[in-house]
Amino acid sequence: MTPTLRLAAASLFLALSPACPAQQAAPPQDRVILQVSDDDPKKWNLALNNARNIQADLGGKVEIEVVAYGPGIGMLKAEALVANRVQDALAAGIRVVACENTMTSQKISRDDMINGIGYVKAGVIEIMRRQQAGWAYIRP
Repeated sequence: MTPTLRLAAASLFLALSPACPAQQAAPPQDRVILQVSDDDPKKWNLALNNARNIQADLGGKVEIEVVAYGPGIGMLKAEALVANRVQDALAAGIRVVACENTMTSQKISRDDMINGIGYVKAGVIEIMRRQQAGWAYIRP
């Protein structure tokens, strides 16, 4: 092997080596999913407190999603006791989603819900998929 070829091979090895700063991946962003499945305003407030505190501690380095399904869907109705807090969470960049399966079974329409929330077909599947993708799971 010629000296030029050896130098080229060594340079390629170093460029592809994990120790090379150019090849190091950025640290993963923290991601948290919170489950709300209880018909209990105390639990709704706890979930929103958890989301706010996580965001305050980790700042912009965290992605937070709150999923409401089953009896917890009441948290996301327009007349919910925590409707203003949900809107504050949305404004702070927290994703809040409702389970459409629950909405269908309870005959709830999108018009009944807080403006700006998201929707997923199945809340439990959303939580499952997020956990499979490495999200931390919290059930207040």
